[in-house]
Amino acid sequence: MDNADLDVLRQISAWQREGHAAVLGTITRTWGSAPRPVGSLVAVRGDGHIAGSVSGGCIEDDLVARMREGTLAAKGVELVRYGISGDEAARFGLPCGGTLEVLFEPLGPASAIDDLLAALERGERVRRELQRASGKVTLAAAVGGDALQLDDERLLTTHGPHWRLFIVGAGQMSQYLARMALALDYEVTVCDPREEYAPELPGVTLTKLMPDDAVRGLAPDAHTAVVALTHDPKLDDLALMEALRSEAFYVGAIGSRANQARRKQRLAEHFGFTEGEMAHLHGPVGLKNGARTPPEIAVSILAELTAARYGWRIPEPVFVGRGRSISREEAAPA
Repeated sequence: MDNADLDVLRQISAWQREGHAAVLGTITRTWGSAPRPVGSLVAVRGDGHIAGSVSGGCIEDDLVARMREGTLAAKGVELVRYGISGDEAARFGLPCGGTLEVLFEPLGPASAIDDLLAALERGERVRRELQRASGKVTLAAAVGGDALQLDDERLLTTHGPHWRLFIVGAGQMSQYLARMALALDYEVTVCDPREEYAPELPGVTLTKLMPDDAVRGLAPDAHTAVVALTHDPKLDDLALMEALRSEAFYVGAIGSRANQARRKQRLAEHFGFTEGEMAHLHGPVGLKNGARTPPEIAVSILAELTAARYGWRIPEPVFVGRGRSISREEAAPA
């Protein structure tokens, strides 16, 4: 795991080692449009240096000013709302009248930042409980969902890998996809039983198991995506058969439309898959944006994964001319 919020925690740890005071802010609620999701972190050092973000910059300017004045979380844990009125929304740069609620906590030894970082570096998922009255923090293994919880007494947040990406094939495209996915908070596993494919991918788990065995061992849940990229049905289909009958939120395979049609025919005739089960298969994999090179295709795959994560349906474009396209819905006759 290596994302923006983890970088915030690392920066806080460095500040504490250098003897700086700091305040940590956690987005606890949003209304309307908001630049960052619930759970996002921002940290402000005593002299105004900032790590992370909660807005486009205007709220951060206010935090820096309050920190330098000594008024940010000066009396302990503090809950602040930005953008309640139209004037505030305009002042703080919140789009479309959005509103943001942030809990700020002054940091110290009781904040357990280094212990949290150590657990995250081991790849663990951690539940952090902050007592609002005392500022004391306790850490425990995360169990269940990732939902942030806030009441009058405590703030509960979950840290660590929230999403998993299982890639079949360790070729060039898979390597680009794996590296990019790390930045999007995915815990990445690359599976390829072929001996000639053994890339060095820091932060990525590599397995030589057969894809069906590896997918069963992974036990895909609603936070797991499975993407098959070998072009070899003997490998890709093994993983897809397991993934399509799992809770994975996304299952995709590379290949042309003709190849996808043949794959679905194989799955139906030889393995008994229904049309409903195969409807979850994305293929050709990725957002249809004209991507051609391996890194471009990796970007298109991650774009489609992001849409699936947030429940967005992106209309498939129809190419009309150089530099111009419209959706199939727009092209259809009235």
